[in-house]
Amino acid sequence: MSALLDSFASSFEALPDPDAAGLGGARREALAAAMRDGLPGTRSERWKYTPLRAFDRRTFAAARSQPAVLDSAVVAGIPAPRLVFANGRFDAAHSDLSGLPSGVVLQPLSQLLAQGSEREVNFLARRFDRADEVFARLNAALADEGVVLRAEAGVRSSQPIHVVFAGSPAERDLASHSRHLIELRSDAELTLVEHHLAGAANTHFANSIAHVHLASGARLTHVRVQDEATGASLISRTDAVLAREAIYRRLDLELGAALSRHELNASLQGEGAQVLANGVLLADGKRHLDTRLGIDHVARDTRCELLWRGLGAGRSKAAFHGGITIREGADGSVAALSNKNLLLSVGAEIDTQPVLEIHADEVQAAHGAAVGQLDATSMFYLRSRGIPQEQARALLTAAFCRETLDVVEDAGLRESLTARLDAALARLGHAQLEPA
Repeated sequence: MSALLDSFASSFEALPDPDAAGLGGARREALAAAMRDGLPGTRSERWKYTPLRAFDRRTFAAARSQPAVLDSAVVAGIPAPRLVFANGRFDAAHSDLSGLPSGVVLQPLSQLLAQGSEREVNFLARRFDRADEVFARLNAALADEGVVLRAEAGVRSSQPIHVVFAGSPAERDLASHSRHLIELRSDAELTLVEHHLAGAANTHFANSIAHVHLASGARLTHVRVQDEATGASLISRTDAVLAREAIYRRLDLELGAALSRHELNASLQGEGAQVLANGVLLADGKRHLDTRLGIDHVARDTRCELLWRGLGAGRSKAAFHGGITIREGADGSVAALSNKNLLLSVGAEIDTQPVLEIHADEVQAAHGAAVGQLDATSMFYLRSRGIPQEQARALLTAAFCRETLDVVEDAGLRESLTARLDAALARLGHAQLEPA
């Protein structure tokens, strides 16, 4: 018996309207599949670095069962337009859609479900057939909140749109299941920033799936900042589909939570489509971070560039899987993956697994991964010029991580992300570099 899955089954029974928008059958089928197959074990290749035995013993109440109280200071520095969710539920009081560009629709999923339009929420009926997709199945069964962002053809805006997910204390541990749709039509261009923040200390669980659909010539810069409370757990997935000449710029900063696993899948289905995805895994204390990339080159002349950096301190664990597949017929594709990691303590562990499969001719592909310590020569150089050891370590680790931010072209946004990253890096200041 699984205490975790039983608690989710109880949450399904408490859904106010599981049949809304004609989704009842799909929801019940997804829940039955999740209960039948259970959580993936260590024999599952996709989950071997994230054991779930302890997590399986936990129970959660539905987030909708307890109203959240969010401190306004949490979102005070995040400009409009923004949509805010507290413990996974839409927070109208702290949301502000002023300045939303003409031709762009941004609204909570719950509003669309209340309207009962099957066409508008048909992405919720997607099936997940693999047995190890249990959290995706649970999301399909339970998600009744999220973000829907749509941009009409030709809309171009340089002003970032923000969505904020903040955890707040509650009488019980809560679980939220959210589903998001980001859809840009032909030649549209937007910047979206996801903030996953700690409104206050909490031990909640968030399970999310985002569908990103980019039509021909569309360009999306998508930033995800995960800086949740040290006791929170997050399992998230992004599935992106790119048409001809579409460009998806992506930055993930994994800075918080006790357990955070993110799966980024991108299918380059149109000629000339590009994915430029960078990220930082910052693991300290007893934090566990797991990131899996799956980039699928389907059409010819497609391109992916992936630059990821990891830091491990304390007794933390970080895992990175960088998978790139170039299918037959995807001639002219270019793929590059770099994953470098620094161990800042003997108790930390970082596992990295680059995978490159090529089934086409005339391609350019390269991947590399490394786990090591701070360069002794660089440390000596800085110390010899009078820089204290801790300051020298801080300078080197900051430089090591900051290069990932170059994927963000907007200078103002990049500056704010640098500040957020630097604040997280400052938490590592107490960690001493120990001999292996």
